[in-house]
Amino acid sequence: MIVTILGSGTSGGIPMIGCPCPVCRSTDSRDKRLRTSIHISINGKSFVIDAGPDFRQQMLRESISRLDAIIFTHQHRDHTAGLDDIRAYNYFQAKPMDIYLSSEVEASLKKEYHYVFEGGGYPGLPEMRLFRIENRAFYIDEVKITPIEVMHYKLPVFGFRVNNFTYITDANAISEQEIEKIKGSEVLIINALRKERHISHFSLEEALDMIRKINPQKAYLIHMSHQMGAHAEVSMELPENVELAYDGLRIECA
Repeated sequence: MIVTILGSGTSGGIPMIGCPCPVCRSTDSRDKRLRTSIHISINGKSFVIDAGPDFRQQMLRESISRLDAIIFTHQHRDHTAGLDDIRAYNYFQAKPMDIYLSSEVEASLKKEYHYVFEGGGYPGLPEMRLFRIENRAFYIDEVKITPIEVMHYKLPVFGFRVNNFTYITDANAISEQEIEKIKGSEVLIINALRKERHISHFSLEEALDMIRKINPQKAYLIHMSHQMGAHAEVSMELPENVELAYDGLRIECA
């Protein structure tokens, strides 16, 4: 299985023209953080977790010419606003896109993309097939995917485990029951917004505490804002088995 980081930042994490902060002024490509999303290639299948506003740019950058499914963590727009751009995959693959999502995400998408669901067969609209998921394991063909329910302040959000890999985004709390589902993962990707505490995201220290508790062989931090700081500087502060993720990073997992 190969996991590619499509985006490692937040809605406030994209370098802005004229901004004086160290991240915006950085010439290090690892500081150019698009909205958080990953691509998973496994058993000949191609999946994306979340499709934010940068979805089209990310897929073109990584030359992902085939996509079998999109899996959503939650309904916030920085994770869903690129869904309209599945049109090209509809056209070239000659079929609707399979979308795996909770009932809450489904309700949000049907409101946000009402023209898709109320379009009456108008040609050229995005085409999708929705598959409802809950907090229990499901399969996409032969690939087993285990949801991990985490809390994003008061909003339940799904992380996902595939084999020995677990992906957690937009969390500031994980119950002991859900932590048990993560334990044994060799690779963990988990969010860390900034160094200071935040109401709905893990801070850097909180993320490191969770990593120590889960004890993976390797952990990567994602969903970073500019307040986290520059990649090279923050990397020097991290434990040996923890790295900041960056856009385009490829990770091989068992």
